[in-house]
Amino acid sequence: MRTPILIWGAGAIGGTLGAYWARAGLNVTMVDIVAEHAEACSRQGLAITGPVEEFRQVVPTVTPDKVVGTWPIIVLAVKAQATEAALEALKPHLAADGYVLSAQNGLNEIAIAKAVGEARTMGCFVNFGADWLGPGDVLYGNRGAVVVGEIDGVTQDRTRQMFEWLKLFEPDSVLTENIWGYLWGKLAYGAMLFATALTPDSMSANFADPRRVAVFERLGREVMAVTKARGVEPIGFPEFDVAAFLPGAPEHRAREVIASLAVYTSKTAKTHSGIYRDLAIRKRKTEVDPQIGIIGKLGRKAGVATPAIDTLVTLIHDIEDGRRPMAFETFQVLIDACDGAA
Repeated sequence: MRTPILIWGAGAIGGTLGAYWARAGLNVTMVDIVAEHAEACSRQGLAITGPVEEFRQVVPTVTPDKVVGTWPIIVLAVKAQATEAALEALKPHLAADGYVLSAQNGLNEIAIAKAVGEARTMGCFVNFGADWLGPGDVLYGNRGAVVVGEIDGVTQDRTRQMFEWLKLFEPDSVLTENIWGYLWGKLAYGAMLFATALTPDSMSANFADPRRVAVFERLGREVMAVTKARGVEPIGFPEFDVAAFLPGAPEHRAREVIASLAVYTSKTAKTHSGIYRDLAIRKRKTEVDPQIGIIGKLGRKAGVATPAIDTLVTLIHDIEDGRRPMAFETFQVLIDACDGAA
């Protein structure tokens, strides 16, 4: 009997993964709060579009109130700010010997472990580019790193099985004993992506602008300072050399990485971050608090100052609440904060 897998959240990450798994023959069901999207995925199929590959795949999808029974594997793929609410809804449906895999951005494994237990939590790092465009429609903009590992660092049979399943989606997936290193490594890049959402400019235009380079460098260095203070050994990914932002790393190396990001992000169909889409298109709250705000909180506990990160969180909230525009003048506030903290 094929192992049943429940993907909680059928948007950009969960939907793409679910469509690939279902096409490969895995026993996948998805959950999504948007009824029209659930119906479209179940009836005519979820359309994966973009330069990587285009296909349509029917994937049984229901709204949370229609989920029944218990599941041995639940892949959590909701926005980070929806993690706790999703966990409350899915907990009754997680088998006693089952586990939750976090296919999200940020450090959501902390909240998951608190809710269901560390033994029932598995970590996952995803960095492919995708956007939910509407009911039954997801843009798969570019391939990216996919990494899986246990949060205690001890690889199990279940970890190896999940690794094999992830390779059905991304053949270059990685099995690691240091999933926290990957998650913290991505947070440095993620902080930079939040900064790119302060203006309507593309990710590439942001990284290529000499006026903004110091900000990206400062954000990367602050995240790495907190990472090291927590005793985590960060790991980068092919598109992002995290070592360039470690304490003591030369300035020229950090700036070379930022220049490479300008080139990398210019080659994807996903021109803007998901944060930009939340602010400018979907007009909704972003993941800034659970993704970036938590870095400042953990930094304060470790005695590490994070003035650039703290300012960035405030500016994103200002845009969310209509106090500031998405414009260079808003980015200038972050530039000034970095200059003042230098």
